[in-house]
Amino acid sequence: MSRRAFNKGFSNIMFALTGVCTVATIGALLFILGYLAWNGATALNWDFFTKLPTPVGQTGGGMANAIVGSGKLLLVASMIGIPIGFLGGVYLAEFGGRTFPFVVRYAADLLNGMPSIVIGIVAYALLVAPVKHFSTLAGGIALGIMMIPIAVRTTEEYLRSVPRALREGALALGAAKWWVVVSIVIPAAMQGIVSGMLLDLARVAGETAPLLFTSFNNRFWSPGWDQATASLPVMIFTYAVAPYDDWHRQAWAAGFVLLALILAVNVVAKLVLARGGSHGH
Repeated sequence: MSRRAFNKGFSNIMFALTGVCTVATIGALLFILGYLAWNGATALNWDFFTKLPTPVGQTGGGMANAIVGSGKLLLVASMIGIPIGFLGGVYLAEFGGRTFPFVVRYAADLLNGMPSIVIGIVAYALLVAPVKHFSTLAGGIALGIMMIPIAVRTTEEYLRSVPRALREGALALGAAKWWVVVSIVIPAAMQGIVSGMLLDLARVAGETAPLLFTSFNNRFWSPGWDQATASLPVMIFTYAVAPYDDWHRQAWAAGFVLLALILAVNVVAKLVLARGGSHGH
């Protein structure tokens, strides 16, 4: 067999293998989505969105408090993770030198790879144990810390993707660097940054471990920010391991709602990014 025929045969085999792997990946994803939709969508009803959980052992009720609680937790997380990550990314991309930015990037990568349960334990030791009670604020801070490294790297990457000619042209006209960054560079990268922040938010929306240590759970409404609060991920865990069939049904429904919200955020992020790309052309 000639070398050319061997290379062609090997290329065909690898192409076939990559096709099989692609089909297997898509098939697994569609199976999981379909299975969750089949069990979750059929378990949804209006009570799920409007009523509180019923007492243990009783059927019916809903997770209105968990939906609101998840919204409050994500709001706190966004107020912490997005500004810190955004400003950190701007500094690394536009004002940093060499040594310090390297240290920050390395630390961000380490934090991004840290198990979420470890972040939950640290948040518990610093925010829950001293005051001796769980709170929405503690849960939001834990999720916000998880958002920071992705927000930093996303902001930095999109700012670096802005053509250098835009910076040089403005600087050549005598503009100060801070003005160039604020009025030219950041607006040029804003749609990509917004897309990345939305994906970052979607990532932490399904986290459970940090919330078990910080916001814990609550079967009632949680007014304010200094009390334990329910959230969809924790309610899914609690109901899924319970011995009640009705709780299992509601766990499937909550999983479907959470997945639908995450998918919606991902779609919006992709549309924002695509819109920015089309405007760029």
